[in-house]
Amino acid sequence: MKQIAVLGSTGSIGTSTLDVADAHQDRLKIFGLAARSSWEQLAEQTHRCQPAIAVLTDESLSGSVDHSRFHPDTKLVFGAEGIEQLVTAADVDMVVSGIVGAAGLQGTWKAIEAGKDIALANKETMVVAGPLIMQLAKANNCRLIPVDSEHSALFQAMLCGRREEIKTLILTASGGPFRGKTAKELESVTREAALNHPTWEMGPKITIDSATMMNKALEVIEARWLFDFPAEKIDVVIHPQSVIHSFVEYVDGSVMAQLSPPDMKLPIQYALSYPERWEGVSPRMNWKSGFQFDFETPDREAFPALDLGFEVAERGGTCGTVLNAANEVAVERFLAGELEFCHISRLCRDILESHDYHPSPSLEELLTLDEWTRKETYSWKL
Repeated sequence: MKQIAVLGSTGSIGTSTLDVADAHQDRLKIFGLAARSSWEQLAEQTHRCQPAIAVLTDESLSGSVDHSRFHPDTKLVFGAEGIEQLVTAADVDMVVSGIVGAAGLQGTWKAIEAGKDIALANKETMVVAGPLIMQLAKANNCRLIPVDSEHSALFQAMLCGRREEIKTLILTASGGPFRGKTAKELESVTREAALNHPTWEMGPKITIDSATMMNKALEVIEARWLFDFPAEKIDVVIHPQSVIHSFVEYVDGSVMAQLSPPDMKLPIQYALSYPERWEGVSPRMNWKSGFQFDFETPDREAFPALDLGFEVAERGGTCGTVLNAANEVAVERFLAGELEFCHISRLCRDILESHDYHPSPSLEELLTLDEWTRKETYSWKL
């Protein structure tokens, strides 16, 4: 029985993880759950899973939460100390890192320090501190199994050959709601249109990242550190059907891909079951139905965020922290109506080019730079 801690349990990754755990109750046990502020949903989840610990990271809620709504056998704790208590618990075997944004970094860091394996859905952890995370995981003999559908696909396809035989890692992208739009057309994008993703149901931040293709930029950076491949050996292709989740090209010209209908429960389950494969709970391919696969080259003039991703993957150092923090604030300002859609990438580039670059920062330096970047981005004006 593998005991799991789920960080971000009320988000899309977290709720899908609980579905997987429900389907494999003979193999998986939810030891603990953590959410930011959705305490009512978290309370409902404690009755569903009966975890030992539930964490609300928003400490301001400690005096207003109705404790009687939680399962009587679940201990409710608050703040960063609660996250640390959960991820370092002796009974926890694996931590699902599903908190969106840089907020997921410290919980993942503490879990790795405690020697826990990680099912990594929080790409920002690798974008902000990829080299440090990989060093820490190696030192503590921890496995980092990717949950992002693209990185899970690469992880699986890379098992088909030796590392030195790989020529290119190729990430697929749906193209988001604005595939085929020109840079000029994107100048008048509305909040509602940007939130209307054609394939995936995700939270607002990730959905906007898909619309700008910043999500793919961040995934390029994640792949660079997670798999230790240079930026020039990583590529991106548009695949609107979102069935081929990514593929690996080998030196002999063979291409290995992972295919499945778009459903996050499959990569989540694979991360939890690895190196085994269990009976799936996700939809399956219907090979008897007619369908086709399309591929396109990304339009980097319309979606300049993608260039930022490759540049940051190549430079490393402090660049990932700055790009991630600037983007988080820029998306927040766009959703609040303070910023136009086409200005998100422009703002990120301006902040990236103005920061004091360091090639080998410490974690403390990265956290300080994250704070500086957010302040600069909030004050940015055309």
